[in-house]
Amino acid sequence: MAEHGRVPDVVDLARELVRLDSENPPGEEAACARFVHDWFAERGVDTELVEEPIPDRPQVAARVGEGDPTLVLNGHLDVVPADDPAEWTHEPYAAEVEDGRLYGRGAADMKSGLAVGMVAMLELREELADGDLDGSVVFHGAVGEETAVPGTKTLLERGYDGDYGVVLEPTDFRVATSAKGLVCYEVTVEGDPSHASRPDQGRNAVLEARPVVDAIETYDRRLREREDPLVGQAYANVTRFEAGVGGNLGVLPGTAKLVLDRRVLPAEEIADVRDEVDALLDDVREEHGVETRVEEIQRYESAAVDSDCELAETIRDHTAAVTGERPDPWGIEAATDVRNLVNDAGMEAVTWGPGELAQAHTYDESIAVSDVRDGLDVTLRVARDVLDGAE
Repeated sequence: MAEHGRVPDVVDLARELVRLDSENPPGEEAACARFVHDWFAERGVDTELVEEPIPDRPQVAARVGEGDPTLVLNGHLDVVPADDPAEWTHEPYAAEVEDGRLYGRGAADMKSGLAVGMVAMLELREELADGDLDGSVVFHGAVGEETAVPGTKTLLERGYDGDYGVVLEPTDFRVATSAKGLVCYEVTVEGDPSHASRPDQGRNAVLEARPVVDAIETYDRRLREREDPLVGQAYANVTRFEAGVGGNLGVLPGTAKLVLDRRVLPAEEIADVRDEVDALLDDVREEHGVETRVEEIQRYESAAVDSDCELAETIRDHTAAVTGERPDPWGIEAATDVRNLVNDAGMEAVTWGPGELAQAHTYDESIAVSDVRDGLDVTLRVARDVLDGAE
């Protein structure tokens, strides 16, 4: 195992970041963005608060070095809500360390990844300034990743792009060269409200929605036959259903709304997915007389680079050197902002980072402190390699 002389800095920083509540929704990244910005500024790093795309939810970018090649270290500031604190053994924002693990909302997803990127920037700045390395490193602290806000995309459009990119999400040090996408549709099912004492006078939208749900279940079974060797199967699921909420208990609801969550493989296009959904709803209307409206409410495009691209191989090599295990080719089933680096900026980019993806969004979310340390080691090794410097 490698020596970890800088570990206290990166672990302490991860704890400070976890203590900052940056839940999304509702979108409270501002305090975390200002902390990251000030942390860089106090250390003389060129940094900027970017008040786009949402003015009251700033994000942060930083840069060290000049010229090419440029490596982008990407992370997001937001975390999903902690929900019921009573379900946590460790307080969600106490950032407690126990038995070698850091606990708290965002510990894995992905305040530790942010800390790794921040400390790596400082270390690399000195080596770039001394001429030991060529090129530059860019840091992203993006907003809204958990709800598909185009934070990373905006930072790229503002010029914080590069040749190579690492999205520091928790992957247990596996190198994801592809990422599954998703698109969510809100489907509104039309009924006809009536008093519950006269149910035959109207059409209950809950019952009208039944063939829609059945059709989605059938669609999902067909989709599972589509499979990507790295990210697995395509899926379609109903993730939300709402009808009669807030109304009188004695009224049959006139509308029902459901969310169709469609997981998209790298070989699929979202435009084609929409055609499939439209055809599915047309069939329901023709067979059952059910009228619907559909609206896209969220999307994350899929993305992929060659599984044996130079960056992926470099990260695998250095991961093996630090952890003793060389990861096999892999794709991440969750959607990440790597799509913006690959699809929008044309970069060679992967998703890789410390921590286990299974810890994301859970009660008592945690990360092994040793993973944070190793994450910094590998990131520095990779950056030095990419920037043509001597290790």
